[in-house]
Amino acid sequence: MTSILTNNGATAALATLRSINSDMESTQNRISSGYKVETAADNAAYWSIATTMRSDTKALGTVQDALGLGAATTDVAYTALESSIKVVDEIKAKVTAASEPGVDKDKIQKEIKQLQDQLVSISKSASFSGQNWVYHTASAGAGTQSIVGSFNRDNSGNVSLTTLEYDTANSSLVEVDSSGSYVTSVGKGLLSSNIEYTNASGSTATTSFSVLTLDVSSADLTEALKAVDKVLQDMTDAAADVGALNSRIDMQTTFVADLKDSFDKGVGKLVDADMNEESTRLKALQTQQQLGIQALSIANSSSQNILSLFR
Repeated sequence: MTSILTNNGATAALATLRSINSDMESTQNRISSGYKVETAADNAAYWSIATTMRSDTKALGTVQDALGLGAATTDVAYTALESSIKVVDEIKAKVTAASEPGVDKDKIQKEIKQLQDQLVSISKSASFSGQNWVYHTASAGAGTQSIVGSFNRDNSGNVSLTTLEYDTANSSLVEVDSSGSYVTSVGKGLLSSNIEYTNASGSTATTSFSVLTLDVSSADLTEALKAVDKVLQDMTDAAADVGALNSRIDMQTTFVADLKDSFDKGVGKLVDADMNEESTRLKALQTQQQLGIQALSIANSSSQNILSLFR
């Protein structure tokens, strides 16, 4: 039936054209924004996952900064330990020289005093961002330092942080009390405390001096030599521990960077638009749109053809 009141063909063509225009608008939005899922309305599940993962990626970026700070701190501590080992090695050589008959011990002691002052200078200057792992005072004593190593989210959505911990008592070279005097208790500073060593009889003995207070003009040189050598061993162990921590920080930094990249790739697969696919789809929609306009034009012209029946 042909009617001048209701044009079913035009109505159908118009509905089709509206659908094509809507699809074209969505495709154009994807092309302009680069996202196939930009809002929750596009795909609530994927949008929710992507939003959470982007937040976690930002947290991992902060972890990277923390690891960088930790790496710098451990680098400084390791450098101080390594430099101090070289200076103590020199002191050991001076003690050996002082053991030779006829040597002027007072002159050797002056040289040792310069080396002792250098050790204190190294320890005090080994500070980064307010942290010093080798020089400790009454107000900034040795203790466990935590470096944020990773951000974690479990299967239940609970979040947590992984930390790398190190007790700076193990790397402490100099420790002073509130008056600025050296703390002489064994283990309170490898260079500033009295030294516990194994004597000739195989027993454990403790000196009445430290590396920083050693005076070859009055000390038992056999005892001093054994004690200084023991300190060298302890400093080498401390440097090895700090070096191992530094190596772990480097590995963790690489892992966090790779993890961030994986998160970015995963989010991209969920929400990024495939530009090749979208451009092809846009071409098809443009063709459909032209055909839809043509179909609507034909449907609208059918009512004009009714006039010819009355001529």
